Amino acid sequence: MPQSLNRRQLLGAAAAAGAAATLAVPGAAQAGGSHSSNRRVPRDQISVQLYTLRNQLSIDLEASLAELAEIGYKRVEHAGFVGRTAAQFRAALDAAGLRATSGHVGIPQPFDATTWEKALQDANVVGNKFIVHPFFGQGANGPIRDAAVYRAFAADLNKAGKLAKRAGLSFGYHNHHAEFFRQTGTKLTGMDILFNETDERYVHFEVDLFWAFRGAHDPVDLIEENRGRIKQVHVKDLDINASFADPGDGLIDFGRIFKNAKEAGLIEYIVERDDAGSPPRTPADALVTAERGFDYLDGLRF
Repeated sequence: MPQSLNRRQLLGAAAAAGAAATLAVPGAAQAGGSHSSNRRVPRDQISVQLYTLRNQLSIDLEASLAELAEIGYKRVEHAGFVGRTAAQFRAALDAAGLRATSGHVGIPQPFDATTWEKALQDANVVGNKFIVHPFFGQGANGPIRDAAVYRAFAADLNKAGKLAKRAGLSFGYHNHHAEFFRQTGTKLTGMDILFNETDERYVHFEVDLFWAFRGAHDPVDLIEENRGRIKQVHVKDLDINASFADPGDGLIDFGRIFKNAKEAGLIEYIVERDDAGSPPRTPADALVTAERGFDYLDGLRF
C-alpha cells in the first residue's frame, strides 16, 4: 500500500489556494464567529459524500478512507463502491473505522422491483441506514417541463421507498436545480410535485443546498413547506460566480438554514463539493475540502 496521506502536509500545500478561495462577502457564514447562540451541528451527524473524493478514492481507497477518519468523520455517504463488491467496500470502511450510513443508488427506470431489491441487499451489506436516488429532472432535450413525467416518477419513488422500508432502509431523493423549473401548464415546479405526490411514509428528501439556491429556492422555505421530510442535506457552498466552494467559503448562510433542523427532521449534514478533486485541482485537494468542510461544520455556531 502506498504511504498513508498526511493531511497536515496536504493542508499546508493548499493553504494559499484555500485562503484565496475564501470569500469575504456580506452574508457569508463563518465558523467561530460572534454568535449569541451555542447551537451547533452534532459532530456525530457530520458526513461526507464520497463523490467529492472520487478521483482520490480511485488512487488509494484504503488510505483515503483512513484519512477521512483522521480528519474526524465517523460516517460517509457513498456513490458506488469504487470497483469493489459491497462486501469488499464494507471491509474497507470497517478497516478505517467508518460507517457508510447513506448511499446514492438510482432506482431502475423503468422501475423493476427485482433489480431494486438487489440494490437494497447491497445497501444492507454495506451498512446503510439511508439509500438515496441521486438524479432526475433532465431529459434528452434539457430540463423536464412535463408534469406527467414528474408524477410518474413520484409513483416510482413511492414503490422504491416501500420496498426500502421493508428492507429496513429509509429511502430519499436528492435534488439538483432542474427540479425547480415550473412545469408547463401548471403553477407547480417539479420539486413541488415530488414533495406533494410522494408518500412521507416511504420517501424523505436529501436537499442539496447549493442546487436549491441555483434553482432560485430558499432551503428555509422548503423546510417550512415540507416539515419533517428533509432528513439529510448536502452542505455544498456557492461562490460569487455561482460555482462550487468549500463549505464556509461561499455565500450560503448555513447557520440560518440549520436553525430549522428540528422542523426539517434533519439527521445528516453531508459535506460535498463536485469539483473538489477535478482539474485544475488535484485528486488530493478533495481531502483538503473534506477537512475544511468538517472543521467548518464542527466549529459553526448559530
